[in-house]
Amino acid sequence: MANFNIIMPKLGESVEEATITKWFVAVGDMIEEDQPIVELATDKVDSEVPSPVEGKVIKLNYNENDLVAVGKVIAVISLGGDAEVEEVEEKSETPNVTIEQETDRETTKKEKSTRFYSPLVRTIAKKEGVSLSDLDEIEGTGAKNRVSKKDILSYLENKKQNAHAVVKPTVETQTVQNITINPGDEVVPMSRMRKLIANHMLMSVKTSAHVTSVIEADVTEMVNWRKKKKDEFLKKFGQKLTFMPIFTEAVAKALRDFPQVNASTDGENIIFRKEVNVGIAVALPEWNLIVPVVKNADQKNLVGLATDINTLAANARENKLSPDDVSGGTFSITNFGTFNNLMGTPVINQPQVAIIATGAIVKKSSVMETEQGDFLAIRHKMYLSLSYDHRIVDGALGGAFLERVASYLENFDVNRTI
Repeated sequence: MANFNIIMPKLGESVEEATITKWFVAVGDMIEEDQPIVELATDKVDSEVPSPVEGKVIKLNYNENDLVAVGKVIAVISLGGDAEVEEVEEKSETPNVTIEQETDRETTKKEKSTRFYSPLVRTIAKKEGVSLSDLDEIEGTGAKNRVSKKDILSYLENKKQNAHAVVKPTVETQTVQNITINPGDEVVPMSRMRKLIANHMLMSVKTSAHVTSVIEADVTEMVNWRKKKKDEFLKKFGQKLTFMPIFTEAVAKALRDFPQVNASTDGENIIFRKEVNVGIAVALPEWNLIVPVVKNADQKNLVGLATDINTLAANARENKLSPDDVSGGTFSITNFGTFNNLMGTPVINQPQVAIIATGAIVKKSSVMETEQGDFLAIRHKMYLSLSYDHRIVDGALGGAFLERVASYLENFDVNRTI
């Protein structure tokens, strides 16, 4: 009978290895297609890998806690039940986990621990300055008392709360880094994600020559169509029809019309992207921000866009995004209208060259031109603002692109079916 090799998958475009944190099966087990067989951990996410076939597990090439390169055979499945085990590769040995820790200002040493920490936990510990000895004191709730992501984040939260005592200066005021702290002020360290966002925004402002153009669009026909179709859409496809899939569709079309905006910079080189991958900014419950990416947005209809956007947003809020979900974006959208903001000037998501912000849709009295003359009417209006890198995108190109997006929204087909 034929054998099937389970390969260590690539869990993100920059991920070259992963740690096997848990086997869900053992040699001799009969498994079904799509049954989870192994849990893997990288420095970004933890993932379960399902079996693409059904059969009998005849070999596991690695043990739990082994670090394995992408492309290696980690298990062998007999498609017919029993089979001879072929020698596919030798088990690799992984040394004890080491974490570098500074011992004084001039020298460092490596401390060793027999306790296993996943790459994700180790990455968080390194970025948050958690020493190996501190890690060893954390009580793990995972399998074999392993420290999970939840455990270390809980440890950091408790540590932060203990450090959040109200500042009580001995004098009337005190100054830290030229910032005056007054009596009763509270000093709160930035979270890990907030520091990452801050650094990314500062880098973008320092990198790109930001310019923002604004246009107002009459989206009355679009609003009325959605209002009429949203219940039918939900019933037929099981997805809520928000405005974002419609915005994304218009942006994707305009990016095909103006490929110079669907680009990235690399030093003095411009990379014109073949794919149209639109990042959608999602606000998280703790007021942080993440930008999952709708891949090949120009090739999808409203159903596909709505499904992708709803799924990515839900996974973002539940911390279930994979590395691939937040990589590969060629352009971004941020929706200021979610919080009833009329408009804004967004910061470019590097290394992209532009980002569009959608404002709140509001009713306005508007002059309508007809063959019988001008008259006032109540219309649904919204502002679109495009921030672009003036090193790459000139005002004429940025303005034309923004006008094209507005035109697609204003000329929405009211006879469109779903």
